[in-house]
Amino acid sequence: MMRIFYAVAIGLLCFFSCADEDPINLEKVLAGGSTSVFAEFSNAFQFPAANLSPIELQNHRRGDVAFESSFVTAPSQINAGLGPIFNQNSCVSCHGKNGRSPFPDSENDLLGLLFRVSIPGINIHGGPKPVPGFGGQLQTKAVFGKKSEVSVKMNFIEIPGSFSDGEAYSLRKPIFNFDNAYIPLPGDVMISPRIAPPVFGLGLLEAISVEDILKHADPIDLDKDGISGKPNYCWDELSQSLQLGRFGWKAGQPNLLQQTAAAYLDDIGVTSPLFFEESSKHQIQYDGGMDDPEINNELLSLTTFYTQSLAVPVARNQDDPEVLSGSKIFDKIACGKCHVRNFKTGTHREFAFLSNQHILAFTDLLLHDMGDSLSDHRPEFEAQGNEWRTPPLWGIGLTKIVNGHSNFLHDGRARNIQEAILWHGGEANQSVLNYKNLSKKERTALLKFLNSL
Repeated sequence: MMRIFYAVAIGLLCFFSCADEDPINLEKVLAGGSTSVFAEFSNAFQFPAANLSPIELQNHRRGDVAFESSFVTAPSQINAGLGPIFNQNSCVSCHGKNGRSPFPDSENDLLGLLFRVSIPGINIHGGPKPVPGFGGQLQTKAVFGKKSEVSVKMNFIEIPGSFSDGEAYSLRKPIFNFDNAYIPLPGDVMISPRIAPPVFGLGLLEAISVEDILKHADPIDLDKDGISGKPNYCWDELSQSLQLGRFGWKAGQPNLLQQTAAAYLDDIGVTSPLFFEESSKHQIQYDGGMDDPEINNELLSLTTFYTQSLAVPVARNQDDPEVLSGSKIFDKIACGKCHVRNFKTGTHREFAFLSNQHILAFTDLLLHDMGDSLSDHRPEFEAQGNEWRTPPLWGIGLTKIVNGHSNFLHDGRARNIQEAILWHGGEANQSVLNYKNLSKKERTALLKFLNSL
């Protein structure tokens, strides 16, 4: 079935790109450049980049199998190595259909919601200091005979508000509590909830040059526009040095290989040549097995390539008058200061299909102060508690179609795009105030534009 989807998507892209009289302004819709696909249905995030070579397409499909494979406990001969403590047993369990995880509706299965933890101080590489007995992430599941690190309880607070025209709204704030810890959590533990984001288009973000990202950095706000994006520099295991962070909610990972290896380890409990020690080492759950690393370089590379080579869906309805109006409002209230529309990728060190692509990602990949209301009070390398990396907006309007929900922000608290806007603070305070002062018609146009991406 997926081969049919691939053929349809690539055929449509060729049709629209090669027609003598192009009915669509491709510069406005090809969010992923030549990787883009025309798709507006429940599998829209599951296509390979439209410009892959036959060999790359084959490797993409092999990576797709790895991404969807469930791990089990040793000594199984296939996909052994789960746990002994973990959050989920596969990549797709968190990133359903390659999209964003919904906020969980059950404390018994947190889906793509997890919790990073640390204690005051920094580790030897300048990153978060792991919690003794827990490491850097809470694992809420365990294999038979072992005990999960904690269980999670969730409650919510509704925070009312209103627009300048009197229309009321309410924001949902989640409150998390932890019990049944296998050993007591220290009193100074810092806990950061994180929801699994989409994984398409990541190879393009990896291909943007450092220089082009840093052009948008203004950490001390020299231009006095109220926006002071700054880069995060995090530890790169391969180069054994600090490198520009691009991935994760606080840009705490420098590249997709390390992001993938870290997810295998912390989320699934699977070791790799990059991280070959169990996450449970130094804990009573440690199995002491001699099977590490549990995946080899080939499997790690294939899974990484899968995320590098996923297509970006095209933007839709870009000639609709209301969408055009919303696009102008987006700029008028300064959303584009952080959600930068345009980049051109540089030369990717491995894959030509990612190189020199004009993309519409709506991110600067920099850290911004989002205010106290969104703070997790936990630093991560250069990122402070109230600082978050600007997430890309491409595909945001397809979230409901693909994943069946509209939960946004780092912990999934926002129930729709409007709530996500209203939660913004810090550097975005003025933009939020501008949004609240818009007329109902203008707010509707802006949301229609965002849903067209």
